[in-house]
Amino acid sequence: MPKPVVAIVGRPNVGKSTLFNRITGGRVAIVEDTPGVTRDRLYRDAEWCGRQFTLVDTGGIAARLDDPLVARVRSQAEQALKEADVIIFLVDSRTGITADDEEIAALLRRSDRPVLLVANKVEDFSDPAVTHEFYRLGLGDPLPISAAHGMNIGDLLDQVIELLPETPAGEEGEALKVAVVGRPNVGKSSLVNHLLGEERVIVSELPGTTRDAIDTYIRRGDKEYILIDTAGMRRKSRITVSTERYSVLRALRAVERADVVLIVLDGTEGVTEQDKKIAGYGHEQGKASIIIVNKWDLVPRDDKTMARYREAVQQELIFMSYAPVLFISALTGQRVNQVLATIDTVGAAASRRIATGTLNTVVREAVLLTPPPAVKGQEVKIYYATQVKVKPPTFVFFTNRPEGVHFSYQRYLENQLRQAFGFTGTPVRLIFRRGRER
Repeated sequence: MPKPVVAIVGRPNVGKSTLFNRITGGRVAIVEDTPGVTRDRLYRDAEWCGRQFTLVDTGGIAARLDDPLVARVRSQAEQALKEADVIIFLVDSRTGITADDEEIAALLRRSDRPVLLVANKVEDFSDPAVTHEFYRLGLGDPLPISAAHGMNIGDLLDQVIELLPETPAGEEGEALKVAVVGRPNVGKSSLVNHLLGEERVIVSELPGTTRDAIDTYIRRGDKEYILIDTAGMRRKSRITVSTERYSVLRALRAVERADVVLIVLDGTEGVTEQDKKIAGYGHEQGKASIIIVNKWDLVPRDDKTMARYREAVQQELIFMSYAPVLFISALTGQRVNQVLATIDTVGAAASRRIATGTLNTVVREAVLLTPPPAVKGQEVKIYYATQVKVKPPTFVFFTNRPEGVHFSYQRYLENQLRQAFGFTGTPVRLIFRRGRER
């Protein structure tokens, strides 16, 4: 069953992301003194006293609506309120009540959700006067905390647990984690929104709109997925803002924890050097991958364009020739329905286990068909193999001369395994160790 949701809301720069990081136990949300750094909803699981819940960090809610992006951030925060089971309303004890605080309080009183009023940045917990002003907001007793120093966080979480709804017993299905990565403005968020069927992440023509890696749970039939929309990854030489540096780091970490990586390309631009670096990171991490050529509706084409384009993409990304290539338009929805089915295929391939007997039948036939070349006149023997890991499928080959198995022969064995067992969309790792014939 889905975990209960706790949303942290408040005006910009009151310490929401600091509190989020304190509760989740790591530097997950971007923390910076510039107001408005957190734009989208950021989800992470948390636990306190044996109760699990999903914590949501939201963008600051500001009264100024003349800025279109501020208005959309407000809309995102309001949507988080609708999803939340408990709301933490964070205010700043140093600055006191502002017009934004009063507007948010009015919004929360209409939300029909349990609200905890929390005064952050408190320095003297022995002085009750620091929170008296906030009774005016009409949301009950304000709880003083210091998110930066971890003061009173336990008391806050105790109150959160008391307000959480009871969840039915039962195990939650194992969701497939899918990271959506690529350069800025290639259409990652548009793809995620189309898969979700709603605007769960902000879409803007302005490159760099998505700054955090955002987890979104979806279910299609009996299949469960967690889509991780990430910030666009620029070249290091073009990263000048510290916030964006954190975003790229977060995108890379999103790849590390994903089961499947969607590498989104701009079909109007082809494969760039940065695309190769982004794809290479997923490959090095051993992640199942799908290459998504987006904006296909904008590419002038004939009946041979797709075949030529696929060949060019596979040539540029030759190190991951195992990855399927999909041509879509996230704007019009063209072929987007193929994405989840392909995710299922490559996710299953990455988790596939091969019985040792079946594996060695294939290995013996491959060796008999093409024996490994001798090294300095000495024969190289492959005795047997076994699978030791999935995600990616990893095989250990036992041989009399591990150092004598040439790279080209390793590639030959990999191709034989792929031909026999599929492994569409996933890297295959081969390890050679010294052993004796069994």
